[in-house]
Amino acid sequence: MKAFTFERARTLAEAANAARKPGAKFIAGGTNLLDLMKLEIESPQHLIDVNGLGLDKIELLPDGRLRVGALVRNTDLASDSRVRRDYGVLSRALLAGASMQLRNKATTAGNLLQRTRCPYFYDTNMPCNKRHPGSGCSAIGGFSRQHAVVGASSACIATHPSDMAIAMRVLDAQVETARADGSVRTIPIADFHRLPGNTPHIETALEPGELITAVTLPKPVAGTHIYRKVRDRSSYAFALISVAAIIEPNGAGRVALGGVAHKPWRVEAAEQAMGSGARAVADKLLAGARTTEDNAFKLVLVHRTLHAVMADAKKG
Repeated sequence: MKAFTFERARTLAEAANAARKPGAKFIAGGTNLLDLMKLEIESPQHLIDVNGLGLDKIELLPDGRLRVGALVRNTDLASDSRVRRDYGVLSRALLAGASMQLRNKATTAGNLLQRTRCPYFYDTNMPCNKRHPGSGCSAIGGFSRQHAVVGASSACIATHPSDMAIAMRVLDAQVETARADGSVRTIPIADFHRLPGNTPHIETALEPGELITAVTLPKPVAGTHIYRKVRDRSSYAFALISVAAIIEPNGAGRVALGGVAHKPWRVEAAEQAMGSGARAVADKLLAGARTTEDNAFKLVLVHRTLHAVMADAKKG
């Protein structure tokens, strides 16, 4: 690990001012960033601890929305009575992620910002456009069982690892931020994560020095909330594919996929086919899919998992 300086920010203004320093990066739970620093994939020159900013509250807003502070720990969010009652898909997605120890430390903002677990990204001896833009993608032509089947590019076929982000996408959450100049903005979750294109190292819509302050959930979404994660072992494993769904009694609903793309994957046009069955929905979700010999099974797995999810929803 390379040497770095460290400070604790007590206010948003202090955090914004510190973010102007060269090579500055925010840290909260650190469950992903510290691992990347140890491997010298991330080498920030200055760390800004934001745990003292008071962004750890879950608040019901007057209009019925739920505002989740950026520093709310994953365990606390999953166990909150309002989340369990009104946003079951989110609670289930959180509990499907990582381990209890990590969930106790990981934050809402950090979960959204975690980086891919592509093995070539983690192997600094291999070319990777995420680590070194223009160096190439070792996963293309390499072992690609875990990799993307939709939304990928010739520069990157990595997938986004977050379970929580998939649920946030199906809920149409909003990401609130504070810029380094002190201004604030709200980013729809649909626009927050980026597809790789020719710049896979730019993973989100955040500007340099911009800090996530909260994630706002919409008013409770009616229907059966389901999160189904298919993985190689029953715990502490990333999704081969996952399905987040909210399905109404009449069969209409929403669905988002994890484990298939560089970002949470939702195609609203596919939801118009909910009444035609799982295959019709899956075909629209996976339109234009490009697979490898290693990951072609994901297409079948999406069809089967979505069918199971829709069947479970009918049971109530």
